[in-house]
Amino acid sequence: MASANTSWSEENFSCPICLDVFSRPVSTPCGHNFCGSCINKFWDGQVQCKCPVCNKIFDTRPDPQINIFVSEMADQFRTTVRVKEQPCFEPVDIPCDVCTGTQLTAVKSCLMCFTSYCQTHLEPHQRVASLEKHRLVEPMDRLLLGKIEAEVQQMIEERKLKIKEIKDTVEIRKKDADGVIADGGQVFTALIHRVEKCRDDFNQTVKEGLKTTEKQAEDLIKELEQEIEDLTNRSLEVKPLSHTKDHLHFLQTFRSLTDPPPTRDWRTVEVRPPSYAGTLRRSLDQLEETLNMEMKKRPDSELKRVQQYEVDVTLDPDTAYPKLILSEDGKQVHDGGEEKKLPDNPKRFTRYTCVLTRQSFSSGRFYFEVQVKDKTGWCLGVARESIDRKSWTKWNPETGYWTLSHYKDVLLFSDDPDVHLPLRAELQKVGVFVDYDEGLVSFYDVEARVHIYSDTGCTFTEPLYPIFYPGSCQKGTNSAPLIISPVNQTD
Repeated sequence: MASANTSWSEENFSCPICLDVFSRPVSTPCGHNFCGSCINKFWDGQVQCKCPVCNKIFDTRPDPQINIFVSEMADQFRTTVRVKEQPCFEPVDIPCDVCTGTQLTAVKSCLMCFTSYCQTHLEPHQRVASLEKHRLVEPMDRLLLGKIEAEVQQMIEERKLKIKEIKDTVEIRKKDADGVIADGGQVFTALIHRVEKCRDDFNQTVKEGLKTTEKQAEDLIKELEQEIEDLTNRSLEVKPLSHTKDHLHFLQTFRSLTDPPPTRDWRTVEVRPPSYAGTLRRSLDQLEETLNMEMKKRPDSELKRVQQYEVDVTLDPDTAYPKLILSEDGKQVHDGGEEKKLPDNPKRFTRYTCVLTRQSFSSGRFYFEVQVKDKTGWCLGVARESIDRKSWTKWNPETGYWTLSHYKDVLLFSDDPDVHLPLRAELQKVGVFVDYDEGLVSFYDVEARVHIYSDTGCTFTEPLYPIFYPGSCQKGTNSAPLIISPVNQTD
């Protein structure tokens, strides 16, 4: 291999991130070179992976390989500079921490970088504005121990912050649990009161039925006793005639005794048992009605609880299907009818008339509201980052979509099979709530303040984006936009 051109400056072999000579240089798909550790640290702090030089965005995080040619050229340049600038240095006890291979003598130590530098590697500290503020001192032995200590302290602080984050999460969940318990307590208290009242009413109904039966039986018994008394008296009147010898008196008296006292035909008489048919059923129906009324009240407090997780989201034009028209503030979208010629973008939908938001969510809870007033067809919800945007796909959680749809007077949650829901009259605004960690997606009728549907037990493993499908505009119908609306908790 030819030797390095010593007329080249260090800029030809400097990493654009750390501004130092390349260390294990790697190449990105767009052709730019960086230190392997520098580009990886840079991407670790980014939501989307892009090139720091040309800002090209990569759909997936690249796995850059070491550029052998640049690596060898950087090593030769580094060696040439050392020989040229510091030919007389002798090894000492405090070597340069940056040098690879033969370590040159450190001329300064940086108390902020916790690193000792030779003259060559000290140069960025004398040129770069941010590094010029670092405190440089005479070379210090065992300076790396300070670095290790600082790293350990940083790890400790990071773990303390994590502990605080966990405690804060538990505190939030505790408040949520208290709220749910309070709401549930109100429902169960009302239900217990209703159960007790239904029980008392049921018992009273049964007792009144028994009382009526007892009164009927008492009246029949009195009537029977009266007949017994009348018949007994008749018997007493008849008995003396059996001993009389006065035939004329017998005949005269017998005529009056031949007509028995008025009595009832008791063969068909019985005590009518009370009918309790339907009594228990009516009581249970009343309980069900009470429970339904209490549950209708519950979504109002539930909606208030989820509304506190409101997020500010705006539509991403780079993802919008070419026919869609977005408002300047990124809060509205509707079908423009004609496809525009737009730059090819891997993020753009080319089959579905959809658009995503700029913001994505990979943890915690979030909530947003969308106005659907005056629309005849629409779909909205959340979708995972890796959905297929270039071909036809069945929308359901399996393919990465959790959406509520309205079309031709049908309201449904897209699943396999779809879940058909009761169509709510005058549905004007839909609230969408996601608990990423709990795997929950819920939809609400904001104006009516009632729950529409929830998909539970979801598994989220990648960022989620709010997704909007405003539906096609046909002959002036369905021309109204979907509007991301601010949350008004006083509704």
